[in-house]
Amino acid sequence: MHSVFWKRILVVIAISGSFYYIFRPSMIFLKFYNPEKTSLMKYRIAEAERKRTKSRIRREWVDYNNISPSLIKAVILAEDEKFWEHPGFDWEGIKYALEVDYKKQGFVRGGSTITQQLAKNLYLKPKRSILRKLHEALLALELELFLSKERILELYLNVIEWGDGIFGIEAASKDYFGKSASELTDEESIRLAAVLPNPRRYSPLRGSRFLDNRVELLSERFYKISKTIK
Repeated sequence: MHSVFWKRILVVIAISGSFYYIFRPSMIFLKFYNPEKTSLMKYRIAEAERKRTKSRIRREWVDYNNISPSLIKAVILAEDEKFWEHPGFDWEGIKYALEVDYKKQGFVRGGSTITQQLAKNLYLKPKRSILRKLHEALLALELELFLSKERILELYLNVIEWGDGIFGIEAASKDYFGKSASELTDEESIRLAAVLPNPRRYSPLRGSRFLDNRVELLSERFYKISKTIK
């Protein structure tokens, strides 16, 4: 069964690779300019228009050096602990996610690194499929080729969704805590990082069993091993 599974995966990789090289977006300019609207932002605007509701994108760019180190550490711990080491994707994580999805006969696990999440936010629609996951990994490789790790993190923290209409850490920090991203405390940073799996459902300011458990686990790891993270 495993051999059949991996043969199918190789076929999907080949198809995804062909699609990627035909439609590959240029990323080198991301070294020099900050994107105004991402694919996800455009998707949310179109989604609101379909529902005939008012869409409002709240976003304010902030440089990497003006983001609290606590927030950076908390997000890396929550989303991608191997960020400083991997080449854009964590093969073991993807392999495990694909195996789980195959057994469940559906798309269950994500397995995305921060770089993959950035690629998805910038260029892809938020729809789950194995083909899109592989395309995402290939885009992540190119991001890592052209950009430094710090620039990837800067882009990621400025474009990810942190609530309904809230994009980027500066807007999130001001909306939830009334302060700049540079002023976030350890506790505030941990709560902001804890909601990232589903920021439209959970708020850093409102407790829930899931969020409280996640905050507790993330806090333990933050104070125990955060010193080992850049």
